[in-house]
Amino acid sequence: MSDDAHLTALRSEVRGWLDVNAPKGWREAYASMSHAEFAQAQREWFQALVRGGYAIPHWPAEWPGGGRSLAEQKVIYEELAQADCPRLLLSFVSTYHAASTLMECGNDEQKARYLPRILEGETWCQGFSEPGAGSDLASLKCKAELRGDVYVINGQKVWSTMAQYADKCLLLVRTNSDGAKQAGITFLLMDMKAKGVTVKPINQIQGDQEFCEMFLDDVEVPVEERVGEENAGWAVAQATLSSERGLTLMELSYRMRGALRRIATLIRQHGREEDQGILRDFGQLVARVDSACAIADQFLFNRMNGIERVGDASVVKNTYSRVLREYSLLGLRLGGMEEQTRHAITYGDLNTGNWMADFMNSYAWTIAGGSEEVQRNIVAERMLEMQREPKGWAA
Repeated sequence: MSDDAHLTALRSEVRGWLDVNAPKGWREAYASMSHAEFAQAQREWFQALVRGGYAIPHWPAEWPGGGRSLAEQKVIYEELAQADCPRLLLSFVSTYHAASTLMECGNDEQKARYLPRILEGETWCQGFSEPGAGSDLASLKCKAELRGDVYVINGQKVWSTMAQYADKCLLLVRTNSDGAKQAGITFLLMDMKAKGVTVKPINQIQGDQEFCEMFLDDVEVPVEERVGEENAGWAVAQATLSSERGLTLMELSYRMRGALRRIATLIRQHGREEDQGILRDFGQLVARVDSACAIADQFLFNRMNGIERVGDASVVKNTYSRVLREYSLLGLRLGGMEEQTRHAITYGDLNTGNWMADFMNSYAWTIAGGSEEVQRNIVAERMLEMQREPKGWAA
């Protein structure tokens, strides 16, 4: 079978499975759920995808549904987006960040212990950012002191996605303050139920609690839960962060293309079919969404063919975040005052149809995964080879 025929057959297979197994009416159901009910619904959908063989196509072949080529993964994520399935928000850190970290940098015992648990539904969160260490992550101050066979940790973390539901945490701590900032960081796997761990959800502007802050007071983490060597956690962290780009942004771009139908519905509902200004803006948005999808496709093509450049992912990320804002803003404009009142939030997607919540949330994407300014610096300095910004420079 040719490659094209194989991918066509796979697409038909995935589409057929989703016709039977994709959650029906999940948007309405999610809108009335509590956070705990949402977490349970996410676990059930993840387990269904595991059984179907579509949850972890990026994992190695020895795992159920793993070993897929990038082209096959693209087909799966395209079909999930086309079928408007819930995004796996709860298990994202587990299946991407935690799994990639363990596979690339973990020892055999850690892999054997944790990878099966992730497939069984164990939830992970990420303890990287701190109040004074966001884009400049290397400035983190959360301290770990080695005492016998345990690290004793004190400090604070913030912006930890879904940490209130997590069983384990990918934790960056400072074990040495001498020399370069990056040189004194260690990577640990922390039990979220350990004594001294306090998790406080952050109430966001649109009423969600997607992020949390964590307070760590004399938390003990065994030495065997360290990934890599002491003071070598910065390199491990880069493996963690690199795992989320590419297919994720491709999926999100295709989801936004599918969500354009909601804009079209609003145009009809508000009698704007003959409004030339609205039709012009909608046409421009469609073109912008198509361009975001094309840029994501090009990124994936480059990766599949071994010609990916440093900075390609930054271009994809910045394009998506800007177009997402334009999409939600047009929906908000079309909805008028009615859309600016409080409506239930549909968890599990970025394009929920709650236009005020979507618009406010779109701004988070200019920060999440690396701020726009940081991404532009990467493009300028690493892709365009422009002169690097002098250290200590001030306006």
